[in-house]
Amino acid sequence: MIIKLYKKQLFLVLLLPILLFSDSQHIKKDSDMPKNKKTVSLVLGSGGARGYAHIGVIETLEAQGYEIKSISGSSMGALVGAIYAAGKLEAYKEWVLSLGFIDTLKLLDISLSDGGIVNIDTVYEKIEALIGDTKIEDLPVKYMAVASDIKSQKKVWFKDGKLIDAIRASIAIPTIFTPVIKDEMILVDGGVLDPLPIASVSSDETDLTIAVNLNANIPNTYTIELPEKAENILYKKATKLVNKAKEVIGTDTSKEEAPKDIFYVLNKSLDATQSIIIENTIKAYKPDLIIEIPRDACESYEFDKAYEMIEIGKIATQKSLKI
Repeated sequence: MIIKLYKKQLFLVLLLPILLFSDSQHIKKDSDMPKNKKTVSLVLGSGGARGYAHIGVIETLEAQGYEIKSISGSSMGALVGAIYAAGKLEAYKEWVLSLGFIDTLKLLDISLSDGGIVNIDTVYEKIEALIGDTKIEDLPVKYMAVASDIKSQKKVWFKDGKLIDAIRASIAIPTIFTPVIKDEMILVDGGVLDPLPIASVSSDETDLTIAVNLNANIPNTYTIELPEKAENILYKKATKLVNKAKEVIGTDTSKEEAPKDIFYVLNKSLDATQSIIIENTIKAYKPDLIIEIPRDACESYEFDKAYEMIEIGKIATQKSLKI
């Protein structure tokens, strides 16, 4: 009996270091494993040129290790979200950063027919050159763009089909851009009925829902300095524009200011209605995080302010993440 007991004790003594070594190796491996990325359903709101901020938001989230699994966008949010989902955000960013005031004017074709003042086929051609014939269902992340049907007064969610068609419908600002006719629907800007489409991601199985509100009624405390090179380019372009204007019309600018007043009134009217819709949407769906961009950070038609808005998007995201 004594010999048997001794053998059992000896066996346990010999086995114990092996067990401890095995456990320590297991613990070490677990601790050495990188933490899983937090998955995100990202909701990108409407707001015209302020939508450039979405680029800064996306870049900051990815830099902090967040994995964007789902994107829902309205108007400019639908555009930036689509470009990102198609893997062309860097190329798009490079293009918009190259646009000065004159460049943005060249992209517009004044047209008083087809339900819109401005034709932006040149813009569509550039976007289509980036994303090609990509279909929504073939994207590596879940994607949805919202448009507004003014006939039925209902929002329309694009979850499949050609990506460029979804973009066209979602960014068609009423009376400004030509609406999209599809299946007896007259589709205009998604921001008319759903400027922050959180509802579309409510069933997503992700860790976080992050919404980017481009119409936040908060003070614009951001001061963004342009890089010296960009500043010089913009100054030269602005000088050429002023000189050309003087040659053509002299110093009388009263006629130039009238269209700006029209756009200003329309812009502020849309902002007012969208703010109410956004407030109710946030109360109803309660996203985990809201990144707020001041509505007066830039006007919705100031598409030559890509650099400033991208930087504001980065800073606002850092503040919201508390980093």
